Amino acid sequence: MPIADSECIFCKIVAGEIPCAKVFESDTVLAFLDIAPVHPGHALVLPKDHHPTLMDIPPALGNDLIQALSAVGGAVMEATGAEGLNLMQNNFEAAGQLVHHAHFHLIPRFSDDGLKLWAQSSYDDPDDMQKLAATIAGLLK
Repeated sequence: MPIADSECIFCKIVAGEIPCAKVFESDTVLAFLDIAPVHPGHALVLPKDHHPTLMDIPPALGNDLIQALSAVGGAVMEATGAEGLNLMQNNFEAAGQLVHHAHFHLIPRFSDDGLKLWAQSSYDDPDDMQKLAATIAGLLK
């Protein structure tokens, strides 16, 4: 029985309480089409257990998730005739996470679809980049 949050819409989908357009299911992962797609074929891939963010997903689920993302992503591209595919994952509201159950978006893309990635910039000082890299690396030790 998956670990669930009784208020989570994705946990309710996993439990079969709310229907979905399922495209893939294993013991640990579920994938279904997004009800508000960027393009038709936009799929969501998620661990069946409730984990609010990427940082909460146990590393042991990594292989299952990558296999599902690869398989579903390839099938989405083939089914839609997409020329590309975005893999997106949002954590916390500031990053656009609407459902607090970790999930990955597979979005089929086309060269003429008009969608753009966010603007990029640069560091004002290369030393600032190196200092931030050292801080992040230090937190990983």
